[in-house]
Amino acid sequence: MTTTERPGTKASSGQRVADWFDGRLGTHTLGRKYLRKVFPDHWSFLLGEICLYSFVVLILTGVYLTLFFHPSMNEVTYQGSYVPLNGIRMSEAYASTLDISFDVRGGLLIRQIHHWAALIFIAGMLMHMMRHFFTGSFRRPREINWLFGWTLLLLGLFEGLFGYSLPDDLLSGTGMRFVDGAILSVPIVGTYLSFFLFGGEYPGHDIIARFYSLHILVIPGIMAALVVAHLILVVYHKHTQFPGPGKTEQNVVGTPFMPVYLAKAGGFFFLVFGAITLISAIASINPVWSYGPYRADQVSTGAQPDWYLGFAEGLVRVMPGWEITAAGHTLVLGVLIPIVVFPLLLVFIGVYPFLESWVTGDRREHHLLDRPRNRPIRTSIGTAWISLYLVLLAGGGNDIVATRFHLSINTVTWAVRIAFFAVPVITFVVTRRVCLALQLRDRDLVLHGRETGVVKRLPHGEYVELHRPLSPAELHTLTQHEQPRPLDPGPAEDANGVPSPNRRVPILRTRLSRALYGDGTQVAKPTAEEYRAAHPEA
Repeated sequence: MTTTERPGTKASSGQRVADWFDGRLGTHTLGRKYLRKVFPDHWSFLLGEICLYSFVVLILTGVYLTLFFHPSMNEVTYQGSYVPLNGIRMSEAYASTLDISFDVRGGLLIRQIHHWAALIFIAGMLMHMMRHFFTGSFRRPREINWLFGWTLLLLGLFEGLFGYSLPDDLLSGTGMRFVDGAILSVPIVGTYLSFFLFGGEYPGHDIIARFYSLHILVIPGIMAALVVAHLILVVYHKHTQFPGPGKTEQNVVGTPFMPVYLAKAGGFFFLVFGAITLISAIASINPVWSYGPYRADQVSTGAQPDWYLGFAEGLVRVMPGWEITAAGHTLVLGVLIPIVVFPLLLVFIGVYPFLESWVTGDRREHHLLDRPRNRPIRTSIGTAWISLYLVLLAGGGNDIVATRFHLSINTVTWAVRIAFFAVPVITFVVTRRVCLALQLRDRDLVLHGRETGVVKRLPHGEYVELHRPLSPAELHTLTQHEQPRPLDPGPAEDANGVPSPNRRVPILRTRLSRALYGDGTQVAKPTAEEYRAAHPEA
């Protein structure tokens, strides 16, 4: 862009700066294109913003904490403000954590903000992903962005584990013992992996420094790059939107980025930051001084990981302590099987978009979201996965559940074992029935309208309730969705009677397609003829 000056006038300094940048970076062209980008208005889109803003809070508070934390396992004798631990030998990591909490101005508040922001960040990511899962926004062209989000969630789990372990207190050390046991259960290479990670026999002298490097440098760098890539793809693919009047696969209905959305986003950032700060100021979390420094010969009672890894510990706690010997190696199945199931639960969610695309054969671009009730099987799968997660989370705290409710810990453990298999199935069936019931309700609303509560007596004495027909906008919202049909496996033989080769894959694909869209998986939408028959005056 160039500025044509009128005779006798001179461009302002702001115009000259803008021209300088535009001539080198093309800022005017980019701004004109993207500053007017439209953002849909729906509360569920705030979940992604909560993730982004809590991540920013984590970066800001993390930078502050690195100025005072010493990631060393060298032993020192504590002489600080927390008198009960004076004279106790501990690692420099634990001593510096105490100094941050009691001697650094605002240190305890920043520590708690950092920890609470981590919990909210992962909770927001999980809810954000589930919103995308239930509404089908992972379909083409957003499969790669779905993988970016899934990878962020996975990295967030390990980033939280590493950060949780840095203070080297008795609670986090117990968690490290858990990690070491899981690594040692890996056949053949487990001992080598443990020695490599801990720098020798557990607990070694290098684990804190190594986790510190991963926690403040490697994983945050990868996550920051993924966040940027995620946002770029959001802008490139444009936002999805819920169906409604005037909303199509080719447009986006909402407010522009400048100035409306930017003002809202800025205010929401300070709202999220303020809420995290308020929680951190009134709710104590991870009081490391209560646990004391870590010693390999001690275990903290009531040891619980943060909620997002509770399901992993639940897998180990409820698994029977089976062991077998094979080829001269002892396989601790009580730990090995859970550490195999743990990633499989996460991988299933990560690959589901590709599995559904293969089963349905749908290669089209989708920018309109599904209503979860209109995809009963997908919704049931998602709720079953969440129910399994919650069951294992309860299993990870079986000792707390037993003591709080005065139950036998064996009873709680067996209840979780049974629920591991029964609850997801029950949840799947119930969710499917609820979705079909909601579809039936939508069908009834389309054909008969909404109940008005007005009762009318007909000339022959019958009493009927009057119904108000739906508006065209409501009719569109309830009937605009597609109802796919299952795939056809094709003929078993060609025209010459030769059997088709490799029939197993098409048959499997067809059966899965019938499971998604076959009989009993959806309620047929009212046809135009049915609507006209129900509304002869229309």
